[in-house]
Amino acid sequence: MNLFPNREQKTPKIYAYKDTAFPNQIKIGYTSRTAIERIKEQYPIERPLQTWELIFESSAMRNDGSTFYDTDIHAYLTKKGFINTAGEWFECNLDDVKSAYIAVKNRIDNVENRTLDFKMRPEQQEAVDRTYKYFKDFD
Repeated sequence: MNLFPNREQKTPKIYAYKDTAFPNQIKIGYTSRTAIERIKEQYPIERPLQTWELIFESSAMRNDGSTFYDTDIHAYLTKKGFINTAGEWFECNLDDVKSAYIAVKNRIDNVENRTLDFKMRPEQQEAVDRTYKYFKDFD
């Protein structure tokens, strides 16, 4: 429900991009605008050839409504041993960023390094619930 229909809705986002000037590195950032708008601010002088490419953009809100930030992703990547070369630039690949994003968003240690995040199908959830109930009642 939008209580202020004339006010632009701001959605916090985590984004990542690469730049040919920084080979084998990815910059991870946070914005409440579009990632493209934010990246363009970081390149104030228009160049004849665009050297950057947006490779990831997703919500920075958890299912409980709380927000997380690029610094949370940075901390997770650092904990996993990825080198932070300059501020928000990390020597990693896109799957590493996605895995860190899932871990931070879901407040888990993503030991499997999953890059996809989805809910179980209803029949899968039912099977888990039945199995849990069986073992719980077994005690």
